[in-house]
Amino acid sequence: MCWRSSGCCDSQKLADMAANSTIVSYDIENLESPILSVEDAVKRSSFFEVPPFLFPKNVGDISKGMAEADHKILSAELKLGSQYYFYMETQTALAVPDEDNCITVYASNQCPEFTHSTIARCLGIPENNVRVITRRVGGGFGGKAIKAISTAAACALAAHKLCRPVRMYLNRKTDMILAGGRHPMKITYSAGFKNDGKITALELEILVDAGIYMDISVVMPHNIVTALKKYDWGALSFDIKVCQTNLPSRSAMRGPGEVQGSFIAEHIIENVAATLSIDVDSVRSINLHTHKSLQSFYDHCYGEPFEYTLPSIWSKIAVSANYEQRTEMVKEFNRINIWRKRGISRVPVVYQLSLRPTPGKVSILSDGSVVVEVGGIELGQGLWTKVKQMAAFALGTIQCDETESLLDKVRVVQADTVSLIQGGFTAGSTTSETCCEAVRLSCDTLVERLKPLKEKLQEEMGSIKWETLILQAYMQSVNLSASSLYVPSNNSTMYLNYGAAVSEVEIDLLTGRTKFLQTDIIYDCGQSLNPAVDLGQIEGAFVQGLGFFMLEEYGTDLNGMSLADGTWNYKIPTIDTIPQQFNVQILNSGHHQHRVLSSKASGEPPLLLAASVHCATRAAIKEARKQLLSWSNLDESDSIFQLGVPANMPMVKELSGLDVVERYLKWKMSMV
Repeated sequence: MCWRSSGCCDSQKLADMAANSTIVSYDIENLESPILSVEDAVKRSSFFEVPPFLFPKNVGDISKGMAEADHKILSAELKLGSQYYFYMETQTALAVPDEDNCITVYASNQCPEFTHSTIARCLGIPENNVRVITRRVGGGFGGKAIKAISTAAACALAAHKLCRPVRMYLNRKTDMILAGGRHPMKITYSAGFKNDGKITALELEILVDAGIYMDISVVMPHNIVTALKKYDWGALSFDIKVCQTNLPSRSAMRGPGEVQGSFIAEHIIENVAATLSIDVDSVRSINLHTHKSLQSFYDHCYGEPFEYTLPSIWSKIAVSANYEQRTEMVKEFNRINIWRKRGISRVPVVYQLSLRPTPGKVSILSDGSVVVEVGGIELGQGLWTKVKQMAAFALGTIQCDETESLLDKVRVVQADTVSLIQGGFTAGSTTSETCCEAVRLSCDTLVERLKPLKEKLQEEMGSIKWETLILQAYMQSVNLSASSLYVPSNNSTMYLNYGAAVSEVEIDLLTGRTKFLQTDIIYDCGQSLNPAVDLGQIEGAFVQGLGFFMLEEYGTDLNGMSLADGTWNYKIPTIDTIPQQFNVQILNSGHHQHRVLSSKASGEPPLLLAASVHCATRAAIKEARKQLLSWSNLDESDSIFQLGVPANMPMVKELSGLDVVERYLKWKMSMV
């Protein structure tokens, strides 16, 4: 907020000019030097405390597992960087003062309920004097959750003090500086394994850079470990510290912690295979869970044996993607091509999902049209589409004439924290199914109220249309508005989801450019609520993951300032960087009475499968390095190397050989 003699700025241009001309001085006398890395945080014991009930438990006996190993990797290190949300709409809010010391705030927000209570505390007014409305959000990915509250609260404060409407939005540069994004990490691990690649023990130390405030970082240890557990490690032990630094606070970013945990697992598998000089796919296969080992690692949500679909997905994708045949074709391509090398990789995902209590409200108007309110926010994930379908489906059980047209009569309206309370937050991929279940419960109540009238009218008239039934219900004072709060039962709160991907890439040894040739995905959606929506979610999640693993650098300089503040120096996937051939198959894995219409979530888990592109790139680089060694007449393996994240052009070029042309020419001359 900035000021002129006549009041606040009346255009964004003036506000930007005023903000840019402002000089702020800070007294830094007697201040300690800032903590700008997790290593500094460890030295100064700067940590956030994680409550014991949120901290995951070790699995098995690590000492016994290490003793059983034929080989060991000791104290290997891995670092992972951050990722910016890059939503279409940056942080924004509009606050409008109302009568009786009230205020209405229109916020681009994934958790209006939390924004509501924060604004009330900030202004020192009761919560019933605050109203937060969110119609839709122009992209969230977690960045419009906690991070959006401060913008809305600042906007509300200015409007409350000035007694006039105030609108705020951040330009892209400011948004990127403040966003924080995904949590960077430093990982140190030791692993023990057999001659065939079966891992018997894994021990990890993980330092998580949480930034200056806690935000959602308290859940990071749990999320990292649940995704890491996708393989049977024999025994698993970990020490995870959530570090407080002086960098912008990190927040939820699509698959927070799970993306890193899943990739850490793949990195370890790759390192084991390289150490043994055996095929990495065989190491993955031998370390996949059986249903028995799954119970040891996921003790509360492993489900029935028929629900564990990963082994069948693993086999199916090998067939549908022609994995073995294409592996041989890649080998032949690499044999005959000097300046281009290809790699192919198959990667699984196991993702633990949790359902939360969610409200819903359904009201039928006098003309038969239907208004639906839900606690979830439409972020572009197809929430409203699924909710509309559920409302039409559930109300259709009344079986009036022409109820097949009910879908056109349903309208989902904006989230309003006064109209529908206890909305919670939209995150974790399960909001669509919980909202749908809340709507179904509300519709069931309405159907029960309408049934006696419908049966009576049907006896009198023979058949009855929906509009006629509703008009008669209005005339007879039937309550045609019902609300519910869906609370998951103990046996339906958590479940596991599964998928696998095969990706093939081609690298250019002269430039370091990586071309993404093909990706095949099989993903378990249970019985999909809407296959078209879920397909879009799977594809979108994968592409966002591709950005994290291959393109997007969101780092800071030595002073802790963001190095990326716009599209000039931050590159997200575009039409020419997504896979040239992209095949996605949704697996409908059957009926399950404890899930919403037997469905499973699709928003976040597929993002983790983008690690297959990174692993395929590593395989291609491995072939390039092998070729370099052959030009030096050396037979030893050069398969143990670290491919960072993101695996961008300079990194691929460096690992493939900066002097590749000179080495080739020297080799050629030696043969003359």
